[in-house]
Amino acid sequence: MAFHRCPDCGVTMEVTTVRSSDGFSLRIDTGKRDSLLGKLGVGGTASVDAICCPECGLVRFYADLE
Repeated sequence: MAFHRCPDCGVTMEVTTVRSSDGFSLRIDTGKRDSLLGKLGVGGTASVDAICCPECGLVRFYADLE
C-alpha cells in the first residue's frame, strides 16, 4: 500500500484491519461481470484495504481493483 498522509492532521496514516461483525474481511462489489463466472454472479468483488490516522482517527478505504 502506498504512503498516505492524513488530510486533516498531516501525519502518516497507518495500515489497519477492518472486519465485519462476523469476522470476515470487507469486500466491495465492483460491478464487473465480464467472465462467464461473473455473468453467473460469481466474482465481481474486490478486497478493501484500510488506513487510519493515529491522531484524529480518520479511516480511509482503498479497493484493490487489480
